[in-house]
Amino acid sequence: MSLLGEGRLSLKGALLLLAAALVILAPGLMGLPPVDRDESRYAVATTQMLATGDFVDIRFQEQPRYLQPAGVYWLQALSAATFTEPESREIWAYRLPSLTAALAAVLVTGVMTSLWFGSWTGLLAGLLLASCMSLGFEARIAKTDASLLAAVTIAQFAFMRVYTGAARSRWPVLIFWIALGVGGMLKGPIILLVVGLAAVALALWDRSLARLAPLQPLWGLPLALLIAAPWYVAIGLATDGEFFRVAIGGNLLHKVGTGQQSHGGPVGYHLMGFALTFWPGALLAALAVPFAWRERARPEVRFLICWIIPAWLVFEFVSTKLPHYVLPVFPAIAVLTAVAATSPQPQGRAPWLKVLFGLFLLLWLAVSLTVSLLAPVGFWLYESRLDVVAITLAAAAIGAVGVMTWRVFAGRRDQAVLAGAVAAALVSLNTYGLGLPRLEALWLSPQIAEASAAAASGCVQPQIISAPYHEPSLVFLNGPQDTQLMATPEAAAEALAESPACGVAVIGAEQQTDFLQRAETLGLILRPSGQVAGQNYSDGEDLTLTLYVAASARGAEPVAP
Repeated sequence: MSLLGEGRLSLKGALLLLAAALVILAPGLMGLPPVDRDESRYAVATTQMLATGDFVDIRFQEQPRYLQPAGVYWLQALSAATFTEPESREIWAYRLPSLTAALAAVLVTGVMTSLWFGSWTGLLAGLLLASCMSLGFEARIAKTDASLLAAVTIAQFAFMRVYTGAARSRWPVLIFWIALGVGGMLKGPIILLVVGLAAVALALWDRSLARLAPLQPLWGLPLALLIAAPWYVAIGLATDGEFFRVAIGGNLLHKVGTGQQSHGGPVGYHLMGFALTFWPGALLAALAVPFAWRERARPEVRFLICWIIPAWLVFEFVSTKLPHYVLPVFPAIAVLTAVAATSPQPQGRAPWLKVLFGLFLLLWLAVSLTVSLLAPVGFWLYESRLDVVAITLAAAAIGAVGVMTWRVFAGRRDQAVLAGAVAAALVSLNTYGLGLPRLEALWLSPQIAEASAAAASGCVQPQIISAPYHEPSLVFLNGPQDTQLMATPEAAAEALAESPACGVAVIGAEQQTDFLQRAETLGLILRPSGQVAGQNYSDGEDLTLTLYVAASARGAEPVAP
C-alpha cells in the first residue's frame, strides 16, 4: 500500500497498474494473424488510405466504408507509417492504437477512482477493467471500440470532476469537450449517447441543472464541433451526402430497428452475457449492486450509476446487439466494484439476494471453467493433441479462480480482485499468446497467402482470385490491388484468363466443376498448385481450397482440366 500512497494514485502506482495491464492485454498482439471480419476491413481501408493519400473518403477495395468516421483509420495509419512499412502489412502496427487506448482507459479509471476513494481502490478498479474479457478482445483488435472507450472514460472523468465540485480550474471542462469531439471522430454519436444520457439522468435525479452548468456548453460545444466538423463537411462534399445517408439511414437507424448482419438478440442480451464480458470481475460486480444502491446519495456514486444504467438500457433495447456495445459503461462498473470491494461489508443479506447470488455464482464458475480451458480444448479439437503447456496454464487459471472464490467468501474482496487479475493474465497468455496463433486450421488466409506466393514463385506479387473464400484478411495479407474476391467460380476463371502470368485462383471444392468448365471454354490450361484446408471461423464452414495457376504461363507441362 505504501507504494500507492494514501490519496491519488502515485507515479509508481500508475506504472504498476500499466505494467499489470500490459501483462494481461499484450499477449497475442503480434502473434495473432489478421482477424475477420471487422479488423481486416479496417486494416485494408487504412492501407488504401496510406497508398492513395485520400484521408477523407474511406474504402475497402472499391466499396465505400461509410459506417464510422475516419478517426480510427487516421490513428492506424499513423501507427503503421511510424512503426512499419505499410506494404509489409504487419497487423500488429494497426493494433497498437487499440492497445494504447485500452491502457489509457485503464489508467484513467485508476486515477479517477483514486481521487475519490483512495489509491488502493484506484489500483483495483484499473485491474478490474484491464482484466475483463471484453476489453481483452478489443485491446488486441484493430478497430474502433477500445479507442472509443478511452474517449468516453476521459470525458466522463472530466464530467465527474465538474459534477462533484472537484474541478479547481477550467482544465476538466476543456478536456471534456475535447474528448467529446475526438469521440465524435471515432464512432459518431455513440459518445454523445453515453455522456448525454448520463447528463439527462443526473439532471432528472437532482431535479436541477446547477451541477451541469459549470460544463459551459456555450463555448465547449463549438470547440467539440470544431474538432469533428471539418472532416464531416469534407466527406459530405466528397460523397455528395452519401456518407450521411449510409452512416445514419443505412447503418445507425437500421441497427436500432432490426438486428443488422444477424447480430440481433432479446432484451436482456447484455445482462445475460455479463458473466462473460466482464469476467472475472463480474462476480464482484454482482456483489457491488447493493452497495451502489445504499450509497446512491453520494454524488460520485450517483454519477457512476447514471453513467451505467441509461446507456445500458438503450443498448438492451436496440435491436442490433454485439457483446462489446456495453463496453463504454465498464469503467463505471469497475469503479463501483472496486469501491464496494474495499468498503465494510454489511452483516446479513436478504434470502432472495442469497439465492440470486448463488445462481449467478454457478453461472460465473461455468464461464470461468470454459474460458480457462479454451486453449487446451482448441488443441484437442483442431489438432487432436494434448498440449502440456496449455493444460498447465489452464490448471493455473482454474486455481486462481478458486483462490478468487475463496477470498470472496472470506470477506476479502480486494484480494479476490488480485486473484482475478492473475486468472485473467493466465487465460490471456494461454488463449491469445499460445493457443490461437498456433491453431493453423483456423487461419486460412495466411495459408492461402503463403501457398499463393509459392505457386507464383516467378512473380513479385501473386494476383489472388478467390471463390468462394471472401474473407477480408486475405485482402489485407495479399494487398487490396492484388486480390479479387469473385462472386462465382466462372468469374474466377475469367479473371485468371485476364492475368495468367501471376494469377492464382483459389477455388472451393464445390466450385471446382464450374470453374474448370469455364476455364476449358476459355482455352485456359490449368495446373493445380497446392491445397489449403481448414475452418472459416467467420461462418463455421469447413473448406478445402485448391490453388490453380495457368500452366503454360509457368513453363510447366500443360495439364488439361
